[in-house]
Amino acid sequence: MDAYVLLGGPKEDWPQDIKERFVSAQKAGDLIIGVDRGALFLLELGIRPDVAIGDFDSLKAEELGWVENTVGDVRYSVPKKDWTDSELMLAIAFKDYLVDKLFVYGATGGRLDHAMINFFGILNPDLRQYANQLYLVDKQNLLFYRSAGQYQIQKQDYDYFGVTCLTPVKNLAIKGALYELAPYSGDYIRSFTSNEFLPDQDTFTLKLESGIVAILYSKDLVRFDNVND
Repeated sequence: MDAYVLLGGPKEDWPQDIKERFVSAQKAGDLIIGVDRGALFLLELGIRPDVAIGDFDSLKAEELGWVENTVGDVRYSVPKKDWTDSELMLAIAFKDYLVDKLFVYGATGGRLDHAMINFFGILNPDLRQYANQLYLVDKQNLLFYRSAGQYQIQKQDYDYFGVTCLTPVKNLAIKGALYELAPYSGDYIRSFTSNEFLPDQDTFTLKLESGIVAILYSKDLVRFDNVND
């Protein structure tokens, strides 16, 4: 079973077809999770989450009442806590519900402190074993993670990709892409950006002896918008 999650990030960063994605996932029997205001957003879209998680400090009393009276599994946190709501969501999805893949929307844009924990929360030692199962999605980016191993990374509907070292890495290599990377080892966050798939290839090979990297697919929404005719 996969899970689809909506956090409370700005609506303008959602994919245009976000409702259709969640409806399709629900029809397929996947788990639907709303985190804090994301639970309210789902209800406003006409989608009832299976799980709602958070301290819900961003909701008015009547909004919280709607969530509590509609969602079957409500998990409460407290405002002063060691783990953020998004970290708790990861733990509940992977440990309690044993999901295979976790697709998270509403994780980017708006407040950078929220975006940072959404990007890096999977590095929590209690959660990093699930890194290969997490995907963050917005209207122009898809971010996912890979730990040590060798992978064939599949081309998707994005123009560019980058690979970012999130931990010390050993012998990170990229083969079969426009810009190949000879085995690289380093002990700080470093990003190899603006790479592309080869025109006649649908995959590239990623190798990593140790560490965790993020792979980020990106596309321009409006390209050359500052260029005059």
